[in-house]
Amino acid sequence: MTLRAVVRGVGHYLPERVVPNSEFEKTLDTSDEWIRSRSGIERRHFAADNENTSDLATHAARAALASAGLKGSDIDAVILATSTADLTFPSAATMVQSEIGMTTGFAFDVQAVCAGFVYALSNANALILSGQAKRVLVIGAETFSRIMDWTDRSTCVLFGDGAGALVLEAEEGAGTSDDRGILATDLHSDGRYRDLLYVDGGISTGTNGFLRMQGPEVFRHAVEKLAQTAHHALESVGLGADDVDWVVPHQANIRIIKSTAKKLGVPLSRVILTVQDHGNTSAASIPLALSVGVERGQIRQGDLLVTEAIGGGLAWGSVVLRW
Repeated sequence: MTLRAVVRGVGHYLPERVVPNSEFEKTLDTSDEWIRSRSGIERRHFAADNENTSDLATHAARAALASAGLKGSDIDAVILATSTADLTFPSAATMVQSEIGMTTGFAFDVQAVCAGFVYALSNANALILSGQAKRVLVIGAETFSRIMDWTDRSTCVLFGDGAGALVLEAEEGAGTSDDRGILATDLHSDGRYRDLLYVDGGISTGTNGFLRMQGPEVFRHAVEKLAQTAHHALESVGLGADDVDWVVPHQANIRIIKSTAKKLGVPLSRVILTVQDHGNTSAASIPLALSVGVERGQIRQGDLLVTEAIGGGLAWGSVVLRW
């Protein structure tokens, strides 16, 4: 028998404020048509002034726990993927730990920008396979609206706020690709490309800074690297594109999603799309898409999923998961 990290519950949370593309027309030289045609985004959610990343994460965590029929005290570890934690320290994960009534175990943040949730899933899988945890709450949560340069139309129209979460639990499997749970993970980074996507602030500057991106270069790397990592993860467990029920990609840009799906050999009809409603929510985008996919009735138990993401670093990776 083989130990697997199986999904027991899923949930998400979106702030109340919805921002349509038309809102940017008031302050920028842009239009709804321009934003849609270049990104596929129609609207996004922005956190309220009194909402922090840990608040969004806590809402999503509670939804995932309810879906799993569990309480915070049933969880052994919390891993929160975010680049917009409330404070430099302590981690936002420990804040969630407190809010859900989890007084034992451990909690920590993972920072790999848009690839953060894939990194967090991989870490959660390793904790379960090593026996360090039986149940792990994995969250992606962001408030990217706090690091936007509202004069830069090439970036500020792309991002939104939100959170999504999964509960993973140890379960014995047969050791085949028919098992439920995480079947393969594949992680990469290359710091030579760190200037393609970054925030120009932090401890060294004494400011929060703003997100900066070389869009065309990020696009080029994204399509190549996302298809490559997904193929590698599938091949590592003897599977191919024809076996995939759903690709659940990082929801950054519809053109990247379409190009990557084409390279993978998966039709767009088998891709979960939420970018039009949420924009790019960075580390929150994959768990948000998973939760929405379940809510819509698209993702069902037994389906084979591939998630893939790329973000600043550059950092990228994929996970093959049977729901």
